[in-house]
Formats: sequence, C-alpha cells, structure tokens
Amino acid sequence: MHKYLRMLSICLCIGSVFASDKANIILIMVDDLGYGDISPYGQKKIETPTLEHMSKKGLKFTQFYSGLSVCAPSRASLMQGLHTGHSCIRGNKQNPGRGGQFPIPADTLTIAKALKQAGYATGMIGKWGLGNVGTSGDPAHHGWDLFYGYTDQVLAHNYYPDHLIKNGEILPLKNKPVYLPEKFNGLGSYTPKPKDYSHDFFMEETLGFIEEHANEPFFLYLPYTIPHDNGEQLENMRFEIPNQGIYAKKPWTKEQKDYAAMITYLDSSIQKIIDTTEKVGVDQNTLILFCSDNGPMKHSVTDFFDSNGDLRGAKRDLYEGGIRSPLIAYWPKVIEEGKVSGHTCAAWDFFPTFCEIAGAPVPKGLDGISMFSEFRGTRQKAHEFLYWEFHLTRSTKVTQAVRMGDWKAIRYNAGDSPNGPVHLYNLSNDLQESHNIAKKHPEIVERISAIMKREHSASSVFKFQYE
Repeated sequence: MHKYLRMLSICLCIGSVFASDKANIILIMVDDLGYGDISPYGQKKIETPTLEHMSKKGLKFTQFYSGLSVCAPSRASLMQGLHTGHSCIRGNKQNPGRGGQFPIPADTLTIAKALKQAGYATGMIGKWGLGNVGTSGDPAHHGWDLFYGYTDQVLAHNYYPDHLIKNGEILPLKNKPVYLPEKFNGLGSYTPKPKDYSHDFFMEETLGFIEEHANEPFFLYLPYTIPHDNGEQLENMRFEIPNQGIYAKKPWTKEQKDYAAMITYLDSSIQKIIDTTEKVGVDQNTLILFCSDNGPMKHSVTDFFDSNGDLRGAKRDLYEGGIRSPLIAYWPKVIEEGKVSGHTCAAWDFFPTFCEIAGAPVPKGLDGISMFSEFRGTRQKAHEFLYWEFHLTRSTKVTQAVRMGDWKAIRYNAGDSPNGPVHLYNLSNDLQESHNIAKKHPEIVERISAIMKREHSASSVFKFQYE
C-alpha cells in the first residue's frame, strides 16, 4: 500500500507539472572529474556537501557512461544522441592552424535544436569544443539562444583567459596570458598575474539565465571546465583556483590542495544554482543532472584522491575508469528520495530523455534510450549494448569497446583489421578488468565482434585504416 501511494503521488505530481508548465532541464557536465572524485561515490578527502545532498534527495546512477574518454567526442555524442560509431566527432581532432577543434556540420541535429523547437529557451555556459565562431560548429548554428564561454577546448585549459565569448562577441577580461608557440599551434597559455577567474563569470551568467527565464521552460547546459588541469601552466600550478579554501592548511602538496579546492568550489556553485531555482520559484519543476565528460586525467594528484574509485584506467582509456561517470538526478517531488539505480545508460540517452520530458517527438535514428522511466520509478527499457570507438589524435590507432550486460570487451588497433583480438571481462566479478577471459567464452566474443562491426559507420574524417 505504501508503494502504491508513493507511485500515485509521483504520478499526480508529474501530471500537475506537465499539465501546466513544461519542466526545466539543467545539465551540469564537468570536465575530467573521476567516478570517485565526489563523496556520493566514495570520496573521503574532498568535501562535496551539495552533491551529497542531491544524491540523498535524488537518484544516483552507478552504471552511467560518458560519450567517450576525451572532451570533443564525448560532447558530440551527448549533443547528437549517438554513440561514437555514429556521431560526427570520434576523437580530439584539431582544425588546421589556430582553428580550434574539428567542427560539427551546421545541419547537425542537436538537443538544443530539438528543445528550441519544443518551445524551450536554450542556454550553454562553459566549454563547447565542437567548433569555433565562424565555422560550421559555431554554437549559433546549433540551437542556442545563449552561448557564453570558450568555444575552443585548448583555450579553455587556462582559467584566466584574456577573453570569453558571448553569442559570437569577444568579451575582454583583465588577464594577460602568455601564449606558447609550441603548444597546440600557439593556443596553449598560462597567466602569470591572474585576475579574472572564468568560472566566476560562468556563475554570473548561469544565475542570470535562470532568473531571466523563470517564466518559460528552459534548457540550460553547463559544461563547466572544473577540474580540468591547465597543462601549459608552470609546474605545481596546473590546477587553477583563486584560493585553497578549507584545504589551505592541509598537510598536502600545493596541487593536491588546489585540486580539492576546485571540486569543493564547484560544489558550492551547484548549491547557488539550486538556491536560485528556489528563489525564483521553479525548483519543483526543474530537473538538475550532474555528470562528467570522461574519467580523470592520469596524474599523481588523481592517484592521491583515488579519483577513478575502484575502476581501472583514466582519461583516454576505454577501461571503466575512462568512461564510467557519476550521474546524479535531482528533481524534487518527482524523483523519489535516496534511490540508487544500476540501470546501464550513457550520455547519448540524454537526447531522448529530454525530448520525452519536454513532450517533444524523439527523432528517429538516435542510439539513446530515454531514462525518464527510471527517474519516475517505473519500468525502464534497457540497452542491449553500449558501444564506443576512440580515434587517437596522435596516431592512427583506434580502440573499440562494448558493454553488453555484465560483459565488457575492448579491441585495440581496431582500425588495422575488423577481426583483431578482443579482450573480454566480466564486470560482475572483475570490475578492475584484470582477467581477459576471451578464450573461455568464444561465443560472447563472436556476438560482441558482430556488434563492433555493425555499429561502426564509415566516416570521411575518422577512418579505420582498412576501409
């Protein structure tokens, strides 16, 4: 009876939400945050009270995956609702010269375009990484009413840039970076005398967007750059933060204190977002999601914090540590408090999920499956498999991976041959992916090999060498 009444109250609440106003959607996707970097997923040294609260009052996913294990393809997969065998960006490919990342085509169907057609105000604040202003990937071509931040992910390494971009306009900041000719065609930089911290400006725009659009449905995508390092900074300065806050007196290294301070600072920013939805009266009608674009970078600092938790691998790997991400869904009165979901899902599921929430038609041909039923606690459709392919930018090597039930398979040098060896793991008893059992299960290897062949579509830009 208790469960029945609970389900009835959820259904009535959802009905009242959608009978009057479409729900708002805020998607916070941070940069290089590991599965184990926040307290809801086992972090002991870094304080994240807001995310802890969201987890306890919302829904925590334990089997959510990023689009890929590096920035640009992960973001393209999310925006298109496609895995990287079908999406247009499958590696961190740079445009020639100082042209930023390889741009997505102007006619790409994105989440923003679909929700804008459904009557939503759309805003993106943070790092785009899918094409600079003036290219086919310019955010102006892809459904955004507001874009504020970095279009180029290399410029985004520096938290103290000399400018940010708002709807195509360059807005100068007080910083004077030193650009390094040898780094990323001269785009890599650091700032000796930092003044304006980019995330502070992101927050100002974020809160302003929520207040401005409180009386209409909105989709706010927040691809914040924390805790990505600035690899062009001087040694021991790579995790850029105005101050170390509560970690200043810890007996840690400077970079350890800086890294922890970045994540706690991010957590406090999320609290400001929640507070603002409450202030303008939209908190009951706003879904807030938190995830990461890929796993943590390989660094002594992330080793210190066990940033990948109990998982093997990190950024640029297709092991679990490179692609498994935290996902917390927070939606008062709709999502039951304190639930933990083992539903296997991925970033390309956001597109159909948001369409269902918005009452918009789900475009044909997406790889994603809506997670809305999982939010509501009703029967959720499952994936038969998840697929990834990663085209390394500094070589011709390609890696494929498939998750099928508890089975996880990885094929290295996949571009050399469609029949190369497959490494097979059973995640139910080998989360560390340390025992290759492919020889013991040839029938599973055969099924997964067929998926790998079928799910890779030809691309004129991201090719397999044998094609």
